[in-house]
Amino acid sequence: MEFVTAADGLRLAYDVTGEGQPLLCLPGLTRNMDDFEPVVDAFAGRAQVIRMDFRGRGASDWGDPATYQIPQEAADVLTLLDHMGLDRVTILGTSRGGLVALVLAAMARPRIAGVVFNDIGPVVSPEGLAYIMEYLGRPPRFKTLEEAAASFPRHYAPAFRDVPEANWAALARRIYRQEDGRLVNRYDPALRDAVAPAFAPEAQAPDLWPLFDALAGAPLGLIRGAGSNILSADTAAEMRRRRPDMAHAELPDRGHVPFLDEAPAIRVIATVLDQTQ
Repeated sequence: MEFVTAADGLRLAYDVTGEGQPLLCLPGLTRNMDDFEPVVDAFAGRAQVIRMDFRGRGASDWGDPATYQIPQEAADVLTLLDHMGLDRVTILGTSRGGLVALVLAAMARPRIAGVVFNDIGPVVSPEGLAYIMEYLGRPPRFKTLEEAAASFPRHYAPAFRDVPEANWAALARRIYRQEDGRLVNRYDPALRDAVAPAFAPEAQAPDLWPLFDALAGAPLGLIRGAGSNILSADTAAEMRRRRPDMAHAELPDRGHVPFLDEAPAIRVIATVLDQTQ
């Protein structure tokens, strides 16, 4: 793991594995670079897999919660690219990471070689936002990683089925850490206050379709869990209508978000990388 310093002095964690064309992996709202372990396993032999923790998450520093906003996170991505001397990258964005990719389409379109959206699009379903607010910033209900992993099959049902036990154990390890005999979240709990206004039912969602359209000419991929409560089937269909050339996989027995070890998901990522060589 390495660190880059943002303009406001925060240290941002990142990891680089493999060689070849750069694939930048951006995680979801409360998640971190460990979500992309399956991507490292699948692609480190053909790509430079770069995983980043957004500010306030994972191994990155916590800062002013007012900076836990997508435009700042996009600026942090550009800081990392400049630090690494990378002119262009393909982005694999999970949930929040995909929204950051959309903002980068407006801020720095020439830096984007291609984008794979993992269960996210220009419209975020309100029911999914409401579900996130049920747990965001709350202490874990579990005492051990083993207890958390054992509860996940019930907690994530029915959107997730036929998930190997090893996946649930890995998920628990990725989102929690053991500390003083209890579990804690691997993110700043103040993240809740930072995003609550945008998640409120009365909040006016910005129109992100122009940002999606700004990716014209860039190879795109879309991975959707069939049971997703964040990316609706209608939004996914509109994305495909606007970009009929977009690689696509609809994953049965998966919700928000797919693990990225699923064979169809791997094929989508591989297709976009092939197109951006």
